[in-house]
Amino acid sequence: MGRVSLIVFLVSFVCNSAISAPANKAELGMLLENERNSISIFQNVADSVVNVSNMRKARSAFDMDATEVESGMGSGFVWDKTGYIVTNFHVVDGGDSFVIAFKDNKKQFRAKLVGADPKKDIAVLKLVENPKDLRPIIPGDSKSLQVGQKALAIGNPLGFDHSLTTGSISALERSIKGYGGVSINGMIQTDASINPGNSGGALLDSQGKLIGINTMIFNGAGASASAGLGFAIPVDIVKAIVPQLIKYGKVIRPGLGVAILEDYYAARFGLREGVMVKYVDPKGPSAKAGLRGITRNNFGEYFVGDIITAIDSFPIKSYDDLFSVIDKYKIGETVKVKYLRENKEKTASLTLVQI
Repeated sequence: MGRVSLIVFLVSFVCNSAISAPANKAELGMLLENERNSISIFQNVADSVVNVSNMRKARSAFDMDATEVESGMGSGFVWDKTGYIVTNFHVVDGGDSFVIAFKDNKKQFRAKLVGADPKKDIAVLKLVENPKDLRPIIPGDSKSLQVGQKALAIGNPLGFDHSLTTGSISALERSIKGYGGVSINGMIQTDASINPGNSGGALLDSQGKLIGINTMIFNGAGASASAGLGFAIPVDIVKAIVPQLIKYGKVIRPGLGVAILEDYYAARFGLREGVMVKYVDPKGPSAKAGLRGITRNNFGEYFVGDIITAIDSFPIKSYDDLFSVIDKYKIGETVKVKYLRENKEKTASLTLVQI
């Protein structure tokens, strides 16, 4: 190549580079602010979200040695730098061990179950070995949430790890029957697509802060999973429960000192409203207040227990109602219990105790 040709080539190369550089910046500038926000959140938070594999031991008829098999998969997120992982209880229920996978990390990490609250569908795992750089998620708050604000879900839907979906908060304060058999109050409804495998993952606001745990979807008849409504446990519940699970392995709640007959069996006694006392702890406050459970005579005949119909001003129609109402109180507070005995209404005052 001659000297003149080389000069022409270099000038052409520099000019083309100068022309193309602004074009690339222009392309980046064409992204909407909402898009840039979503990209930034995913880049900042994805490392805090994990894949949770539920492992169970299985034995074949020809091999008595137990082998681990994956029985389920869900999502979770890093709670703190010591290695606690938060997820849904239904993701880890029945598991013998658990395997945690991080974004862009080929190594799999073992974890053990620390504690769980089935009624709120929350569980905490602890990593046996921590990766070099744990990035805890930043908790927000759910009291200030507004219908219509942006919501982003990060999880592992259908086994596709670290997927992002965006949408908005569709409704607040939903009461949804949970995995533990009672309703979870204050649930967040979102149209950010949630699918199987998203359970236990993070629902985030536009600042990338945790506002809920993606927990369940509701589908209409014949609808696909992604066509359903998504629901998340609000972060204020998470912040109240997780520290107790870490410290005690369970949630410390107030109680009446009674066991309640399951609604199904109560219906066989003809009970349509209220809850029937099945058993009274002889050392508990209900025993001191004179409440009675189901009894049986020497001939094998059963006699119904007292039927609780209200706690203070709150009517009690089912066990779900009783749990939700008692959950509003604190240990040591006094409540008035209205109940029926032989069709006569009675009232007792008792102090709630730790259960």
